[in-house]
Amino acid sequence: MRGVANFFKRYIINNSNKTERSVWINIVDILIVVIAVAALIYVYWLNMNISLKIGVSLLLVAVTIGYVIKKYRLPTGHKEEETGITKLVLLDEEGESIKEWYIQGETSLLIGKSSNQNEVDIDLSDAEYASLISKQHAVLNYAAGSWYIEDLDSKNGIGVKKANKSTKNRLDNQTPYRIDSGDIIYIANTRILFK
Repeated sequence: MRGVANFFKRYIINNSNKTERSVWINIVDILIVVIAVAALIYVYWLNMNISLKIGVSLLLVAVTIGYVIKKYRLPTGHKEEETGITKLVLLDEEGESIKEWYIQGETSLLIGKSSNQNEVDIDLSDAEYASLISKQHAVLNYAAGSWYIEDLDSKNGIGVKKANKSTKNRLDNQTPYRIDSGDIIYIANTRILFK
């Protein structure tokens, strides 16, 4: 069951189409409800074991209390740590800004090259090294107050240079990597600064 959940989680994170995401989330929710109803029918109508019925009842009470506390909990004043990233800046060879994308409020952005069959959020079709960029090169995902980049098995890969470092690291395929303000990502030879 854990493998199925991980499959759906990877699918949802990597898929940039928000409509498809909500369809898969609804399908998983329906499957969970069907399994729960089947389990309850077995425990309360088909099973004669009193201790199992009492145990499941206690579990249901605990889950219900936990759900109510989580849903209606008062704010504690703790906020998620946010990276402060509001835009991406495409840089030229001298480090000057060529193009900017404002990303505040977004949750998932596909980086690559747009075409008639493929639309991306961060279009690098007109970048100097566009021939080295895959149509779906990388994905940026916002989770728990931070941005993460993931290489989508591109031909020329992704490098990241942290704001306070002089060297860049090449990312592994399909492994999320946290990005902070001031970091520069290298999509092939194209540089994008996070601000």
